[in-house]
Amino acid sequence: MAAQEADRVVDTIRDREVAVEQDHLDQVYRRLEEKIHEAEFLMRDAARRGQVGTPGALAERDAQVFRAGVHLNRLNSEFEDFLFGRIDLLYGKDGKKGPDGAYTSVEPADDAVRPDNTAEIGETLHIGRIGVLDADYSPLVIDWRAPAAAPFYRATPVDPGRVVRRRVIRSKGRRVLGVEDDLMRPELTATLDGAELPVIGDGALMAALGRARGHTMRDIVSSIQAEQDLVIRAPAASVTYVEGGPGTGKTAVALHRAAYLLYQDRRRYAGGILIVSPTPLLVAYTEGVLPSLGEEGQVAIRAVGSLVDGVEATAYDDPAVARVKGSSRMLKVLRKAARGALERGDAPDRLRVVAFGRRVELEAEELRSIRHAALGGTAPVNLLRPRARRLILDALYAKTGAAARQSDPELAAELRSSFDEDVTSEDSFTEFLDAWWPELTPRGVLAAMADERRLGRWARRVLNQGEVRRLARSLRRDAYSVHDVALLDELQTLLGAPARPRRKRELDPLDQLTGLEELMPVREESQRERAERLERERVEYAHVIVDEAQDLTPMQWRMVGRRGRHATWTVVGDPAQSSWSVPDEAAEARDEALGTRPRRRFTLTVNYRNPAEIAELAAKVLALAMPGAESPRAVRSTGVEPRFTAVGDGDLAEVVRDEARRLLDRVDGTVGVVVAMNRREQAARWLADLGDRVVALGSLEAKGLEYDATVVVSPAEIADESPAGLRVLYVALTRATQQLTVIAGRRDEPDEAGVPDLLRD
Repeated sequence: MAAQEADRVVDTIRDREVAVEQDHLDQVYRRLEEKIHEAEFLMRDAARRGQVGTPGALAERDAQVFRAGVHLNRLNSEFEDFLFGRIDLLYGKDGKKGPDGAYTSVEPADDAVRPDNTAEIGETLHIGRIGVLDADYSPLVIDWRAPAAAPFYRATPVDPGRVVRRRVIRSKGRRVLGVEDDLMRPELTATLDGAELPVIGDGALMAALGRARGHTMRDIVSSIQAEQDLVIRAPAASVTYVEGGPGTGKTAVALHRAAYLLYQDRRRYAGGILIVSPTPLLVAYTEGVLPSLGEEGQVAIRAVGSLVDGVEATAYDDPAVARVKGSSRMLKVLRKAARGALERGDAPDRLRVVAFGRRVELEAEELRSIRHAALGGTAPVNLLRPRARRLILDALYAKTGAAARQSDPELAAELRSSFDEDVTSEDSFTEFLDAWWPELTPRGVLAAMADERRLGRWARRVLNQGEVRRLARSLRRDAYSVHDVALLDELQTLLGAPARPRRKRELDPLDQLTGLEELMPVREESQRERAERLERERVEYAHVIVDEAQDLTPMQWRMVGRRGRHATWTVVGDPAQSSWSVPDEAAEARDEALGTRPRRRFTLTVNYRNPAEIAELAAKVLALAMPGAESPRAVRSTGVEPRFTAVGDGDLAEVVRDEARRLLDRVDGTVGVVVAMNRREQAARWLADLGDRVVALGSLEAKGLEYDATVVVSPAEIADESPAGLRVLYVALTRATQQLTVIAGRRDEPDEAGVPDLLRD
């Protein structure tokens, strides 16, 4: 009875605190609605101004519509799940307030804590997506990136600063679902409005970690901890390098850092921030986070296989082919292919023109000599076509003998100009040039490399015969792999894009107005149109964030490096999770991409994702993959040990289905089934009718993802599929937040308990 009474008291306190936060959230939404109405009024007012018709009014209208539209869009995008945190603070050392209305003091006042360890709460701040002030300019919500919000993330019981209580607020839409509290100063008896400060729950972090995972990343702003926050708010200059094992929040840190940098220095990062993710699955998992953090439009999240416009990687290379395509050796092959692709079997081998009343010819050997001369140096091939054209005209003119017959320089120059004009105006000359020196495209050159004989010539003394055969065969398919995309990007650099004549813009009726060009030079392109055009054309960024950087191949590092030649960088990774088989080669390419910029290094040491039971099992594989490497420290234990099941090959499909179904009954969120890459389509068929809470994925697709429960099928198959297989298996075993099942086949050599040989002590 006493226990039941205590539970009722706790429920009453919880309900009361939820109601308190609900009242505040209601107030925030009322204020947001007011701000939305203000923005809509500005839009209508701007439209009325446009009816005046003068150039000045039109310019003012455009500017006002743009500003109001951006503001309205931002408010509407922040309208859901707006509030997530609160901190209750002691009085500070001074009474100074910042522009957000919060007190700026970091440390408590000398008399904030009385001798009897009692204190009053001097300030309460709510933390959310963007800052909101009430009509009197007092803070209703502090933007999570503002300096005043930093204690929400940084305060610890060891170094609490002014923070007494940190509260995580869980909400959906306009409804508060629950609250969870952490006490930063448990020794204090603090009061708020004359009543003792209540504490709800077992701790905000543990509550956040225990919640079910969905197929998209939860907004984990509210669970970012001190060591992560140091990285997020680190100065942006040079290169910030972040290492951390599974579950340490590397991806979360990368996303939050992008939003924080924009918040701190929007003008500097107006050139855009690029976040490079290893797989499309991870992009889909994370792409909704930045809008929820208050940033969208300035940040591009791209998978490595989507960095080249118009190309999407959908094919998969087997490990042997991937090692060839990713290696820096491919650079030599591509350089030869970019020039060799001009030499086609159907290319003309003779040129005939009529000039000065006589026929002039260039034979095959002469044309080869001209091509060789034009290709000298390292300039992009397509940009050398004008040089080749000039050399052809020089050779034709020399054969006419006209230069020797004319001693007057002016007359000689006039004669040469007339010759060039006559020859180049002939359709036959243009047709010859187009066939003899065509404009090359990356796709066309890559298709030419599918010819094994031609590829063999270009790859001589670089690749062996087996590598040439496998590479050519892989390039004959219709789809591109993630490694092909890096080759296409390299070829784009080697080929170059020929200069295009500038298209005249369409006439605008407003151009009829006298003096408009002087009064309104910006009418040619509005600010929004310019921003959208620049986003489409952008190939370089002001800051580049590379997530799961340990997986990038040397050729992929070259591709990413071209997008950040003048950028600052954040590089996030874990060598122990690398799926690339030659990490030293990739490190050399990474250093070349980053240049001589100074490095600032951080290490994340706490595993927030996996319970200790799962982390201990994964550590056995880490010891095999990288002897001496340390696993991150798991901060919680569930008491649920990993489950092992042994099956024969014929029973595998049914056992995987049964295990996925069993886990669906035991967790609220998602179940990931991880198989070797060659089984991923097969596994998708096994699980097709179990609903969208179950996901089948190949071992290389699991990077960066997490699920409430995970089924890892045949560790031996995953470990043996590539030289980096043990590291890939380590990744697969660290995806679960609650429960893990390992299904062993005959190849795993399981013991009587079903434990695979790789996972036994």
